[in-house]
Parts: sequence; structure tokens; C-alpha cells
Amino acid sequence: MNTPSHLGNRAMMQRDRASAALGMVVEHSEPGSAIVSMLIRDDMLNGFDVAHGGMIFSLADTAFAIACNDDHHVTLAAGADITFLKPTTVGQTLTATAVLRTKSGRSGLYDVRVTDEHNVPVAEFRGRSRTTNLATPPRSHN
Repeated sequence: MNTPSHLGNRAMMQRDRASAALGMVVEHSEPGSAIVSMLIRDDMLNGFDVAHGGMIFSLADTAFAIACNDDHHVTLAAGADITFLKPTTVGQTLTATAVLRTKSGRSGLYDVRVTDEHNVPVAEFRGRSRTTNLATPPRSHN
């Protein structure tokens, strides 16, 4: 796991204030795949006391970002779609597992499955990536 791409992902996550604020934990990271978990807190619920869809999307998007950033240039989302399959609520731990499906040139296609603590699927996310000419930022923001 001490490959340069893994170290680049670690640096990316150290700069990711949004994912940190949501309490996301990187469980696994390697080129083309990632696993990220997040405990659903009370402040992540919508008006119906279920996890806000934006929180679930953010979790899937973070796993996607880690999986597609495997070199020294910034890879960003070109687009993404999500399908919500099952509601979740406070106290549940969600896990997003991202996998590369195909990559051609600077474009990639990734699938992310979000499951609950019982490994029941709660959402399916498909992300389309585009590698840019931007260099990875040299240091984290404090």
C-alpha cells in the first residue's frame, strides 16, 4: 500500500475538508478501487428523519475520487448518477465501495455501491472521470 498513488490519495484526503467534516474513514485505497465508510449522524438527516441523499452521494463521490486519482495529475468528476435503493437513518454506518469499470485515455467509468452495516445495498452510483492537466496541490490547507 505504500505505492506513490496510495500516498497521493492520502495527501488528497488530508486536504479534503468536506469528507473530514462528514466523518468519512478511508478503509481501503489503491489505484482503481477504494472503500470509504461514514456513520450517519443526526445532523445528516432530512425532514423525514432519513439520511439526506446528498450525504450518501458525498460518501459515494469520495470513494469515486480516491479510486480515480491514481497518478500525479488531478482527476475530477465529469458527471455522476445515483440511484437510492433503501432509506437509512441515524446510527447506521454506510460503506461505499468504488471500482474502476473501464478507462480510455483521460476518461474513466467507475461504479460505487453503498451498503449499510448489514451489507444491504442502499445506493448505486456511477461516476465518469476526466484526468486534467492540473498538478496535484503541493500541501494541505490548515
